[in-house]
Amino acid sequence: MSVEVIASGVCTTVQDEGRYGFQQYGVIVGGAMDSVSMRLANLLVGNQAEEAVLEMTLKGPSLLFHEDLLVAVCGGDFAPSVDGKKIARNRAVWVRKGSTLQFSHVKEGCRAYLAVAGGWDVPVVMNSRSTNFRAGFGGHEGRILRENDRLRINRPGEFSRFLASRLARQAGSSAVVQAGWYIPESVFPDLSDPVVRVMRGEQYGDFSEESRRQFWDQPYYVSPQSDRMGYRLAGPKLSLSAPRELTSEAVTAGTIQVPPSGQPIILLADRQTIGGYPKIGYVATVDLPLFAQLKPGDALRFQEVSVGEAQRALYERERELKQLQVAIQLTAGWR
Repeated sequence: MSVEVIASGVCTTVQDEGRYGFQQYGVIVGGAMDSVSMRLANLLVGNQAEEAVLEMTLKGPSLLFHEDLLVAVCGGDFAPSVDGKKIARNRAVWVRKGSTLQFSHVKEGCRAYLAVAGGWDVPVVMNSRSTNFRAGFGGHEGRILRENDRLRINRPGEFSRFLASRLARQAGSSAVVQAGWYIPESVFPDLSDPVVRVMRGEQYGDFSEESRRQFWDQPYYVSPQSDRMGYRLAGPKLSLSAPRELTSEAVTAGTIQVPPSGQPIILLADRQTIGGYPKIGYVATVDLPLFAQLKPGDALRFQEVSVGEAQRALYERERELKQLQVAIQLTAGWR
């Protein structure tokens, strides 16, 4: 086995882009909550962007490496270190066999992603390696990682091997070597004053004028009753102008449902496949990674955008990620 779990953290699971094509059978999509951090961590070690990673939440694991590995950590700040030596996020890091990679309680953000060159070797179930721990399948034995678990790594690709070899030559007797280049923080969501872009939902006009005004003008706070399925928010109560009975219909990531309590619920990675609560809006896809980095007690505001504006923002982000992939290979000296 390549990696041994010494301490598991709060909620560490194997995740990738998700399990698509099975919602009609009641199977959730799942996948990484912060897809940008997942993809960038993979690109830093030479993987395809959709390769499986470890997602950690609030408190990270401690991992003993049984072979030399090339890794990268992106997302929230969990103060990663190798044998007590701090390592930087958002860059490629070569770690020698016998070393321990440790993460602490999160200092900023909520989730971080650990990519290893080659990706985590867990079974592909319904076209995905993601963990559905509620249903007990996917990932590592269908569950959150535990102490003494042992994980395998897939064989790294050609670029990954090139990059690992280059860093290993710089190591000398050191247990860890970090690449001199990195992805700047500006690429990741700004958590200093979170503003989430939202498009109007089908039932937007059914809410009272006061509710609609407060939705845009007042802050909301992430409730402790939040998880990968959805974030419950606390703030101004939202009310319909008149009672309505709705037929359950398909929901998607970012759907903002309003239950009878009047407190919005943002559906996220492990969302159910259908829902019947009124939908006041939809979080723009480009801002879902920002939601993934908010933790209980964090404040946010909503900003209205059109479908076209949301699409353009997503297009610009995808273009930037493509440019970063090319830049990583050029900076590393690949071909």
